[in-house]
Amino acid sequence: MRDMTDAIDTAKTGSAAAPARSVGTAQIVILAAGLLFLLLAPMFLYPIFLMKLLCFALFACAFNLLLGYTGLLSFGHAAFFGGAAYFTAHAVKEWHLTPEFGLLLGAAGAAFLGLIIGFFAIRRKGIYFAMITLALSQMFYFFCLQAEFTKGEDGIQSVPRGHLFGVIDLLVPTNMYYLVLAVFVIGLLIIWRFINSPFGMILKSIRENEQRAISLGYSVQYYKLGAFVMSAALAGLAGGLKTLVFQFATLTDVTWQMSGEVILMTLLGGIGTLIGPIFGAGLVVTLQNYLATSDFPVTIITGVVFMVCVLLFRRGLIGEFYASRLGRKLGFEHRQ
Repeated sequence: MRDMTDAIDTAKTGSAAAPARSVGTAQIVILAAGLLFLLLAPMFLYPIFLMKLLCFALFACAFNLLLGYTGLLSFGHAAFFGGAAYFTAHAVKEWHLTPEFGLLLGAAGAAFLGLIIGFFAIRRKGIYFAMITLALSQMFYFFCLQAEFTKGEDGIQSVPRGHLFGVIDLLVPTNMYYLVLAVFVIGLLIIWRFINSPFGMILKSIRENEQRAISLGYSVQYYKLGAFVMSAALAGLAGGLKTLVFQFATLTDVTWQMSGEVILMTLLGGIGTLIGPIFGAGLVVTLQNYLATSDFPVTIITGVVFMVCVLLFRRGLIGEFYASRLGRKLGFEHRQ
């Protein structure tokens, strides 16, 4: 009788494991299809448009790391995005560094900015946290306006793309696109590993119940600061890429409107989802690109789309898909 019971339990376990394997397979197939699309996209879409989309998608994913997985709303992420753009542009043009070192320097500079701003911001919560990040970001904006190396309102123009590793000419659009795609994929893998590590689990617990995390003995302030610095570094990586793509860095990259734009992208796609910000960035960048030549203001169209999503898709586009019957069947999860 005992053997029969064990056999029944084994059968149940096996039948439960099969859907789990099929769920994992479904997600892998979706991700593989997305990667294949990005690899082939330059054949039928404008490479500059694709590169801009990937840069902002990485920026939005970096911001979502802080908002979606830590519960911290920052109004100052433009400082990291635009600051890294200036650091990379100056390093490549004036110091004649290779593009890979320029990108690393930009990300390191953004991480340092994140350490400074985060040190002060994490001492407060809620709207106070958001206002501190906005205030310090605006201080950095005025610094960029006055600093000599940023060239003021003119910005840093004619930034050379150079040769990757001294060999690959990045002036060739296809080469530049695949560099942007590679950095985007690496950044996404870093975020995925970060949020699925023990560190990421603690961040989620802080998001859900900070007092509970404190009672368990975790140093919440240090975890918040770590997430802030990581988010800033990845946002800086996106800003440095954008500089190489368009070959300039201007004050537009450090304005508060840029911070608002990345918030919009993340909310449209769905906070707390890994690929939601990518879709949100794609929607906003596509609207900007294809409506730029029309007489109707792009900002009004974007605002209307945002209103519709807020009213009909409270979790964001991807968040609603995750919560749907099909999304649950495929094994996707979304925080309510």
